[in-house]
Amino acid sequence: MQTELLSHGWLIAFLALWIALAVGSFLNVLIYRLPVMLDRQWRAQSAELSQTPTPAQPVHDGPFNLFVPRSRCFRCGAQIRAIHNVPILSWLLLRGRCADCGAAISARYPLVEALTAICSLAIVHVYGIAPLCLAALAFTWIAIALSFIDLDTRLLPDVLTFSLLWLGLAINIDGAFTDLASAVIGAMAGYLFLWCVYWTFKLLTGKEGMGYGDFKLLAALGAWFGWKALPMLVLLSSVVGVFVGGGYLLVRRSREPIPFGPYLAIAGWVALITHGRVVAPF
Repeated sequence: MQTELLSHGWLIAFLALWIALAVGSFLNVLIYRLPVMLDRQWRAQSAELSQTPTPAQPVHDGPFNLFVPRSRCFRCGAQIRAIHNVPILSWLLLRGRCADCGAAISARYPLVEALTAICSLAIVHVYGIAPLCLAALAFTWIAIALSFIDLDTRLLPDVLTFSLLWLGLAINIDGAFTDLASAVIGAMAGYLFLWCVYWTFKLLTGKEGMGYGDFKLLAALGAWFGWKALPMLVLLSSVVGVFVGGGYLLVRRSREPIPFGPYLAIAGWVALITHGRVVAPF
């Protein structure tokens, strides 16, 4: 049942907006830092297995995680002050430039914050203030992070895809979107379907058409919406990919591969915002 966001009062609506913007700011950090953290981890593990010194890290020295070190300007290294870290507003007041050196700050930072806020408010509007709303918000935030990480690095981190998968199975214990058996089968079928597509394409062309992260993301969507939703999820993501990705390639005249993860995430979020009706079988 849909619930009007403003029916809870303007204070609740403003609080929800502020929390969503803050989460969007955190997602900017996650999108940039998680791949770097994983790269460091892989390098350390590789060095340990080969019993060779860990390769020097050319960009970051010392501890590096989601909280340390503090955010800095990429050009001058100046630490970003709290007053200059207010979601969207600081970027607008600074006119998209560093307060210390004047270097341009990517417009993607406020874009991620605004996207997170809009999608989060849409979820609260649809699901109301309820436990399922928290799960739907988690889906939304993970989907946004996965999409931008995939765009940047062609990587869908296991820590995010597996979290989404297990959360989908957990909420369907009580049948939030489908029964548990359908969710389990959906997770298995989602992975195996893209695995088969991958190997068929590779055997025919000798090229890799997608990564294993895409298998895991579709498995997560299957865990959320059940196996019957998989055909429409794949179709919807493919259609979005053809129009958005194809349009991008035509405009940029680029031959670089298009990541499939963002389009799977979009299809999953459309299913989420419609309570799975858009991917229901005919």
